[in-house]
Amino acid sequence: MDKLDTRILSILQKDGSISMSKLSDKVGLSISACHRRVKLLEADGFITNYAARLNRKAIGLEIQVFIEAKLVSQRREDIQAFEAAILEMPEVLECHLISGEFDYLLRVAARNTEDYEKLYRERLTSIPSFAQMKTLLSLSTVKEFRGFHLG
Repeated sequence: MDKLDTRILSILQKDGSISMSKLSDKVGLSISACHRRVKLLEADGFITNYAARLNRKAIGLEIQVFIEAKLVSQRREDIQAFEAAILEMPEVLECHLISGEFDYLLRVAARNTEDYEKLYRERLTSIPSFAQMKTLLSLSTVKEFRGFHLG
């Protein structure tokens, strides 16, 4: 990967719907050379997919919650049970295995506090390997992920 590839990736992660013509103009390559590089970046796994970023509040998801989760143990069965249950919950936007006092950090979006409470009471607390949970309500988003810093 060279500086042109880095420039292409930077542009694409800001605007995945940019036309190949505009992208090639921005990086100073012919359309065919630019297209070839993008296809190589896809094939090499640098680009995994293209998606639209939605406005969470505009689609009715008013609250965002971060959850620190601790499991009853680090046994393989408990970890697998927890991760399998989380993968089945579309409200859980992200789940990270972390170091420190808690085992996982989850990011959840819900329409309102009632919907979050329902998820909490009916689904999260029913995961047998869950030992402890700490909920952190996001009051506002100062900076949202918009892509990786590529230098």
